[in-house]
Amino acid sequence: MSSTEEGRLRERVSGRAIVITGASSGIGEALANRLSDAGARVLLVARSAEKLEEMKKAIEKRGGVAFVYPGDLSNAEDTQRLIAAVLEEQGHVDILVNNAGISIRRSVQKSYDRVHDFERTLALNFLGAVRLIMGFLPAMRAQKEGQILNVSTIGVQVNVPRYGAYIASKAALDAFSRVLAVEALRDGVKVTTIYMPLVKTPMMASTTIYDAFPMRTAEQAADLIVDGIIHQPKRVATPVGNLFEFAYGVAPNTIDRVLNAAYQLYPESGDRKDLREPISGDAAMFERVFKLVTRRAKRRGSRRT
Repeated sequence: MSSTEEGRLRERVSGRAIVITGASSGIGEALANRLSDAGARVLLVARSAEKLEEMKKAIEKRGGVAFVYPGDLSNAEDTQRLIAAVLEEQGHVDILVNNAGISIRRSVQKSYDRVHDFERTLALNFLGAVRLIMGFLPAMRAQKEGQILNVSTIGVQVNVPRYGAYIASKAALDAFSRVLAVEALRDGVKVTTIYMPLVKTPMMASTTIYDAFPMRTAEQAADLIVDGIIHQPKRVATPVGNLFEFAYGVAPNTIDRVLNAAYQLYPESGDRKDLREPISGDAAMFERVFKLVTRRAKRRGSRRT
């Protein structure tokens, strides 16, 4: 990031109270460090109080300001307790980053007797985020300023097979966010959705099949959220995600056939063939095609900018 952008970030967040969920690892941890270094008062939210306390000490050692709010966002009662504690101690929240999430990789066929997977995914990814929004939005509206950033997934744009529960929960939050953005338009509250690409984080550790595909680091992923904070757009997405979304709008049946081919080539999580390398020559070819599409999308994006 250029010095100009760093200056704009500092101007945007310095002294502001910013809630970051899922802050104990991965993208949330990288973002918390980045924003605290820019002068923000970061409010760290995750289940692990011990890890958050370690982060708080590290941030304070660098001269930053951090507060710890452990809690289980999939639990309604615990979430309300957390909201009350934040408002009592901080008064209000300037920016809310809904980053916490759970991802389940399992096909619909393997989920006939596992509706609870959908319930627990929605409990955190959708309802947990909505409860925080409902808790912090009134103060934002009262002060006529605020921003809500929801970390979604490129899967909503691409319709990635085997992630039905995860993508459905993120799509629900996307739809809610669009409605909220309309209603809060004149209240000075901005709503931004981040369509996050593949990121190498602890959440992806159990799914090794995507190791052959391009993945961003947690720090690179945090850059997308930082961009959303600086510029306050409606959405932040990658060229690849936008390309797939456009292609699906133009030729949905064709895209379905392409994705079904991928679905057939790559194994189920937990299958003995779920290795770090593609399982067949056809899968290797699909990987090469994916990388080619990625490069072309990136070139198109760079030409536009």
